[in-house]
Amino acid sequence: MPLPEIETERLRLVIAQPGLEEPLAAFYRDNFAGHLDRWSPPMTEDKLATAYWEKFLPVAAGEYGAGTAARWVALARGAAQPEVVATCNYTQIARGPFRACVLGYQVARRHQGEGLMFEALSATLDHAFRELRLHRVMANYRPENARSARLLDRLGFVREGYAREYLFIDGAWRDHFLTSRTNPGFDAAWLRD
Repeated sequence: MPLPEIETERLRLVIAQPGLEEPLAAFYRDNFAGHLDRWSPPMTEDKLATAYWEKFLPVAAGEYGAGTAARWVALARGAAQPEVVATCNYTQIARGPFRACVLGYQVARRHQGEGLMFEALSATLDHAFRELRLHRVMANYRPENARSARLLDRLGFVREGYAREYLFIDGAWRDHFLTSRTNPGFDAAWLRD
């Protein structure tokens, strides 16, 4: 089964897969220190090398095939070489009566404030609800991350709670707001999948 691709006005969204080793390594080399590290769990040095991605990308593609994760890579449309501008990861996909997942996302430092994350998440959320047939997508953010708060609000996520010491980020256990968005078009017949 071929992996899905989505095209938006400025992006080509693909499931993480072999062939993206160097673009993903470059994305993290260029963006983790001093940008993504403030909002993300600690990252090991090996993620900065293509060898890590050579091992991980077949696993990521397999996760999509197994229905356990959808790890999207947002590439700049029309670029001469693949340039990763963002990632959107729908992980911990649960089936049965829960039909939910956890969303995490990251945008390149030089593309902040351009609306690319909104564009990528709008398209991939639609895929999660229509194609993956999920009922709930959960996304959590640190209280001081005003950009994420605005983005999730604009996407229709609703704040549901506050978790103390939720994730180990930037050297300490950090509190998070808990949010979710539910699928208004969920069909109960999908529960038989």
